[in-house]
Amino acid sequence: MNKHLSVIGVPMDLGQMRRGVDMGPSAIRYAGVMERLEKLNYTIEDLGDIEIPRPEPNTDNRLDNLRNLNEIAEGSRRLAERVDQVVEKGNFPLVFGGDHSIAMGTLAGVAKHYENLGVIWYDAHGDLNTADSSPSGNIHGMPLAASLGIGHEKLTGIHGYEPKIKPENIVIIGARSLDEGERVLIKEKGIKVFTMHEVDRMGMTHVVEEAISYLKDRTDGVHLSLDLDGLDPSEAPGVGTPVLGGLSYRESHLAMEMLYQSGMITSAEFVEVNPILDEQNKTATVAVGLMGSLFGESLK
Repeated sequence: MNKHLSVIGVPMDLGQMRRGVDMGPSAIRYAGVMERLEKLNYTIEDLGDIEIPRPEPNTDNRLDNLRNLNEIAEGSRRLAERVDQVVEKGNFPLVFGGDHSIAMGTLAGVAKHYENLGVIWYDAHGDLNTADSSPSGNIHGMPLAASLGIGHEKLTGIHGYEPKIKPENIVIIGARSLDEGERVLIKEKGIKVFTMHEVDRMGMTHVVEEAISYLKDRTDGVHLSLDLDGLDPSEAPGVGTPVLGGLSYRESHLAMEMLYQSGMITSAEFVEVNPILDEQNKTATVAVGLMGSLFGESLK
């Protein structure tokens, strides 16, 4: 694992309707992430937070069934530029959200440096909606589709190119809430998905081993996009779209430890921490614990 980390906070709350997730980066920092990673002998450069444009107050601000489209596209562009600079410098980009729409900016900044960037999408949701398939118009349910080049041009064309990733280079882990349009797209594109059914039946060890084996020879770098709602709400209550029956804290620690041991993760983001909905910053603390495991923390 690259020992030089650049941390970027993205206080984005425009991709969904529940306020508070813009405080996620602050909550993660407050939970002691810098100290945790410094103990693992990483050099950390905190680049602060991206400034997110604000929509006009008291307006629906919806274009083409996409809520806050212009502001999210601009915020994503700013994030992509910053992430691009970090990778160019040779550092590992570690991004704190903010809602999951930020992944469009992260992937746009990272993917231009790789021929075949792999993505592990650790999430209860597929985030493969478009304006046509989305029941809500919330863009935090669309970043994976947009990164594949599917959706509105203002989202697919962030940072001046598309697509960012290929469907055969994606692995989704923990899915348990997929809209009909997402199911169709998964089958159509052949995206590899480990639902909670597979996790329960096969066990997390086997799931992560399969994911690593699947991505190892076809990718030249792997981005981890971890949505805290991938975990069960009993473990991570401070998220905007909780879904019962999720991954446990222990399973998630194991997954992060195995990904560290694989040596394949080249960038990461942790998203959807909402301290307003949380219990004594529990979800941010969980996120920091998982980062510890991803970056090599061990009891041995």
